[in-house]
Amino acid sequence: MNYYNEIKKELTNNEIYKKVKDYSKNKSDLSTYYNVGKLLSDAGKKYGEGIIKEYSKRLSKELSVKYSARYLFDIRKFYFFSKVHPVDALLSMSHYRLLFPLKDDNEIDYYINQTINRNLSKRELQEIIKLNEYERLPKETKEKLINKEQVKINDFIKNPIVIRNRYGYDDISEKVLKQLILEDLDNFLLELGNGFTYVGNEYKIKIGNTYNYIDLLLFNYVYNAFVVVELKVTELRKEHIGQIEVYMNYIDKNVKSINQDKTIGIIICKQDNKYVIKYCSDNRIISRKYELV
Repeated sequence: MNYYNEIKKELTNNEIYKKVKDYSKNKSDLSTYYNVGKLLSDAGKKYGEGIIKEYSKRLSKELSVKYSARYLFDIRKFYFFSKVHPVDALLSMSHYRLLFPLKDDNEIDYYINQTINRNLSKRELQEIIKLNEYERLPKETKEKLINKEQVKINDFIKNPIVIRNRYGYDDISEKVLKQLILEDLDNFLLELGNGFTYVGNEYKIKIGNTYNYIDLLLFNYVYNAFVVVELKVTELRKEHIGQIEVYMNYIDKNVKSINQDKTIGIIICKQDNKYVIKYCSDNRIISRKYELV
């Protein structure tokens, strides 16, 4: 087999196809890269690694499109990658190139699924990889994903929750913490997982003759439940549990409808306290520490 001619034909046909049928060009790209990657792999076995550099020079000259040696090596990586991981046309080659350096197969599959489910651009995928989103998932969640078990609303709440500190504050109050969250609300909601929407901040409720204010009230449309979020710039304390439980019960009795699930509570604190949460009898309450970046 003349590997070079076959590779040249695949790449030429793909360039023509992209011009004619732009709507499905990504699918064509991935199919072409798989075929070319296999040819590059076979050619490398027969002629040695240096053949890819030689093909790079010839293809770039004859097709008037720059096919660098690095890019051809990445196409070959894609071939090996696609034999292990699911390939979807919603991801471009640029997405997949970000995943090549990752070593954990479960981590790679997580990022592929998140890119599909959240329609992430290359830049957005790069950002969540940089923030170690998979690594910040609870251990139990990773096991559920591996075993393909059903997940719950709290499974994708990261720990720690990353909050962007664009002003470089060293020491912050709860008011400032809330402001940082509200200024970057979309990313904060994604730190909690999928399906979270904003209802309000300083949400006013009346208990007896006293007004109280919930730091953040959210709703999760995937799990059909309100979510009360309380912010603490201290270590988690037992009185925080009592406070959020009262707020959750209020929402259940006065705000939620009969067809909605019970309210969830999330305490975001400077430092978690496993001993306090261990003795919390309400499993709807979740605690997570925050990290300013």
